[in-house]
Amino acid sequence: MTLAEQLELMQRDWDLRARENARYFVDTSREDWTDETFSASGQENLAQDILSDTGNICQGKDPAGMRVLEIGCGAGRLTRAFSTLFGDVHAVDVSGEMVARARVWLQDRPNVTVYQNNGCDLAVVPSLEFDFAYSSHVFQHIPSREVIETYVCEVYRLLRPGALFKFQVQGNSAEYSSPDDTWHGVPITEEQAADMAERCGFELRHSFGAGQQYFWLWFFKPAA
Repeated sequence: MTLAEQLELMQRDWDLRARENARYFVDTSREDWTDETFSASGQENLAQDILSDTGNICQGKDPAGMRVLEIGCGAGRLTRAFSTLFGDVHAVDVSGEMVARARVWLQDRPNVTVYQNNGCDLAVVPSLEFDFAYSSHVFQHIPSREVIETYVCEVYRLLRPGALFKFQVQGNSAEYSSPDDTWHGVPITEEQAADMAERCGFELRHSFGAGQQYFWLWFFKPAA
C-alpha cells in the first residue's frame, strides 16, 4: 500500500469504529461506558502514567503552567484527565468522528484544543513550544513504521529543548497482521526504537515492556 492509501484507510476505519462505539474502541475493557466511568478511567491512567512520573515529565515545572500535546486522543478520555492537571492541552486524532465526540465531551474545558490531523504529521498544530508530549494506545494500531517515525520527528519539532515525549508502541510481533490492518500495528523492537530516536534527534533514556503489546519509550529532546 502507498502511504496515502494507508492514511485514508486509518481515517476510514477509525471513523467507522467511532460510529459503532467510540468509547469502547478507545478502551476495550468495557462496552457500556458512562460519562462517570469514562472520566474515572482517564483519571486512573493519569495517576498511573503521569503522576507517577512527574520528575521526567514536569522537570520541576508547575503542571498548571505547562503546554502539553496528546497524539491520538480518540473520544477524549485521557485528554479530559490531562485538562485537570496541565494548563494548556492540545490533542490530535486522525478520525473526524472521534474528534467530534471529543469536542463535545471536552466543551466545558477551555484549556483544551482538539484537532483532526492527517494521521501522519502535526501540521494542524500551531507552531508553539510544548513542554511534554504523550501517546498511549495509538501507535500500537498504526501499521506503518514510516508513519510512527514521522510523528516522532514532528513531536521533536514542537517540543522545547529538554522536554519528554513519552509514548507506547506495539512490541509484540505476533500481533502484527498486514499493512492494511489498522488494529494490530507494526511491531517495534528495542533496536528499532533506539535507531528511530537517533534519527529523529531524541535521546532514548528509558524503556519498558520490550516484546510486549505495551512497549513504553521515554524520548527526551536534548537540552539546548
